[in-house]
Amino acid sequence: MPLLRFDLVAGRTPAELTALLDAAHAAVVEAFEVPAGDRYQVVHQHPRGELVVHDTGLGIERTDAVVLLQVTSRPRSREQKEAFYRLLVRNLEEAAGTAPSDVVVSVVENSDADWSFGHGRAQFLTGEL
Repeated sequence: MPLLRFDLVAGRTPAELTALLDAAHAAVVEAFEVPAGDRYQVVHQHPRGELVVHDTGLGIERTDAVVLLQVTSRPRSREQKEAFYRLLVRNLEEAAGTAPSDVVVSVVENSDADWSFGHGRAQFLTGEL
């Protein structure tokens, strides 16, 4: 936890995907202060033309290397989220060659009761986590 869902235009190599996922995970660990082994990531790849990410009137140019990332997480502070955004674009640019203009993030917050990590239990509520 958190759960990261990546929507990408299809065509990245396995090595490129690994670099992208590793870079995003490093940003989560640092900004949200989660354990390094706390890693949940899903990649969805779409044919060109089936992933539309416009600039919201900000004049931001996008390429086929766009990364649309939805983060589902327990509540995080504004400072943590802003740190995550900064670390994420830095890490993605350095490790995966992704331009900061190609990174779009949405954080969706939920509560401890919204997570079960297995065995039909809500581990945040039971005290297991």
